[in-house]
Amino acid sequence: MAYATVGHGPALVVPSGWIGHLELVWRDPAVRAFYAPLAARRTVICYDKPGCGLSDEWPGRPTLDTDLTVLQAVVDHLQLEHFDLLGMSVGAPVSLAFAARRPARVGRLVVYGGYADGRLIASAEVRAAMLDLVRAHWGLGSDVLANIFLPDGSTTMKAQFAELQRGSASAEVACQLLAQCYEVRVDDLLDRISTPTLVLHREADRAIPYRLGRDLAVRIAGARLVTLAGRSHFPHAGDAQSVVRAILEFLGEPASQLLPALSGRESSPLTARQSQVAALIAEGFTNRQIAERLGIEERSAEGHVERIRRRLGVPSRVQVAAWWIHQSRGDEVPH
Repeated sequence: MAYATVGHGPALVVPSGWIGHLELVWRDPAVRAFYAPLAARRTVICYDKPGCGLSDEWPGRPTLDTDLTVLQAVVDHLQLEHFDLLGMSVGAPVSLAFAARRPARVGRLVVYGGYADGRLIASAEVRAAMLDLVRAHWGLGSDVLANIFLPDGSTTMKAQFAELQRGSASAEVACQLLAQCYEVRVDDLLDRISTPTLVLHREADRAIPYRLGRDLAVRIAGARLVTLAGRSHFPHAGDAQSVVRAILEFLGEPASQLLPALSGRESSPLTARQSQVAALIAEGFTNRQIAERLGIEERSAEGHVERIRRRLGVPSRVQVAAWWIHQSRGDEVPH
C-alpha cells in the first residue's frame, strides 16, 4: 500500500476516494492549496486504494471490508491509536463504518460529499449505463465523469482530470471500484456512530446528491450539517476555502488562527490563489496556460503574477519558480 503524509500535528486520515494516484494528484496546485491549511494544523495522511496509483493489486473483488482492512493497515502501520477522519466522496462510507466499528480510535469525523447507500446515488439505469461506458471505453468514460465531478471546471481542467483517472487505474479496476461505489451500504451502521460528526455537502453537487448528505446528518446522533454553495463535487474546486474553514473550525482551531492558514500567510506571503499560480509558474506554465488551468481570464493571470513578484520582492518569473520549489521541498513524503 502506498501512502503519503504532509504537515505537522495530530493525525487527520483521509481514506481514498473512488480511484486516485498520490503523485499525479499532488501535481495539481488546487489540490495542494486545499490541503495546505489543513497540513498547517494536522498531519494529513492519504493513501492509494489497492490496484490504483502506486498501490499493489488486491486479490479478489473489492468490498467495504477490503477498504476497512486497508484503512486499518495504514493506521496500524503508522501506530496511530487515536486520529480524526476526513471521509470525502467515496471515502465517506468507509469512514462512517470505521467510526461505527472502532469508536475508541476516532476523535472527530468529517464527511464531505458523502453517502450511506450507493444505490441512491443515481437510478439503476444510470448506474448501469455508467458502468457499461467505463467498461467499454475508459477514455470516453473518464471524460464524462470529469464533466460530472467538475461541472464548473475549464476545458483544460477537465481534460487533466480525465487523464488523471486513466493514469490511476485500468478500465477493469475502475469499473470494479465504480460498481463498489454503487453497491456499498453503511446505512445500518449510522445509529452506532457516537463520534462527533460534521457533514459537509454542496447543495447542487452533480455527483452525490445533496439529499444523501442531509440524510447522514439526520441519522447520525448529534451530527452537524453545513450546506455549501456550488456544483463541483471535489472540495478543492469552487469555494475551497469555505470547506477548509468548516473543517478546521470543527477540529477545534481557534478562529483567530484560521485566517492566516487560509490565506497561506502563516508560512507564505501569498494567498491561496497566488500559491496556485506560483506552483504553475514553477511548472513552466505561461500566463495563458495558467488562465486555462484555473479557469480565469489571461489578464487576471497576468495580474496574479505581477502581485506575486511584488509580494516576494523578486524581478522575474524564474525567481518566483525558485522560491516556490524551495517552499515546497520536503512537504510530502510518499512511501
